[in-house]
Amino acid sequence: MAAADIHPPMLTDVISNPLFHSMEHFWDKWGVTHGDLNNVLNTWLVMIILIVASLLVKNKLEMIPRGSQNFWEVVVSTLEDIVVQTMGEHGRHYFPLIASLALFILSCNLIGIIPWLQSSTNNLNTTLALALVAFVTTHYVGLKSHGTHYIKHFIGPVPWLIPLMLPIELIGHFSRILSLSFRLFGNIMGEDLAIVILTLLVPYLVPLPMMVLQVFTSFIQTLVFIMLTMMYIVGSLEEAH
Repeated sequence: MAAADIHPPMLTDVISNPLFHSMEHFWDKWGVTHGDLNNVLNTWLVMIILIVASLLVKNKLEMIPRGSQNFWEVVVSTLEDIVVQTMGEHGRHYFPLIASLALFILSCNLIGIIPWLQSSTNNLNTTLALALVAFVTTHYVGLKSHGTHYIKHFIGPVPWLIPLMLPIELIGHFSRILSLSFRLFGNIMGEDLAIVILTLLVPYLVPLPMMVLQVFTSFIQTLVFIMLTMMYIVGSLEEAH
C-alpha cells in the first residue's frame, strides 16, 4: 500500500462508521440528546480544570504568596468573608460546600464565552443537580442539628394549625428546588441565546457588549445561588418557634 493511500480518519468516516450509529441509537433509546452529551463533556471539562488548578496551587503553597497563589488567596478570602458575613462564625463549617458551589457554578457560567463551548448551566439537568445538592444539604443540616424536633419547622406553633401549615411549608421548601434551578438556567440560557443570535445577525463587534454582560451576570447569578443556599442552611439551623 502506498504511503499516499494512508490518511487519518476524517469526521465523515467516523459518522459513517456503524459503531457510531449503534452508539447514537443507544443514547437515543434512553432519551439522551446530543445537547445532553455536550453538556456532560463541558461539565467534566470544568471539573478537570478546577481539580488540576487546585492540585497545582496545593503543591506550590508558600509562606510568602506569589503568582497564582496570590489570586487564589484573594478568591478564597473573599468567599470566606461572604460566608461569615451571611451565616456568622459558625458558617465557616459550611465554607467548603459554599466555595465549591461558587467556583463550579461560576466556571460553568463563564465557559460558554469560549468559542465552540457552551455554558454547562444553560442545561436544566446541571442546575437541577446543583439545586438538589443545596436542598438535601439544607435538610440534612437541620436534621443533624435538631433531630426529630426539626419537624417543628413544618407544623407551626400550635397543633390545630398543622393541617394548614404542613402543606404550605412543604410546598415552600420543595419550590426552592424550582427557584434555584430555573433562575440559574433561565438567565444563562437567555444570555447564550442572545449572543448566538447577535453573532449570526451581526458578527464580530456587536456580540462583544453581550459577552461583557455575560461575565457580569455570571458573577451575579453565582452570588445569588450561594446566598440563597446559605440563607436556607441558616434557616434550618434556627430553632423552630
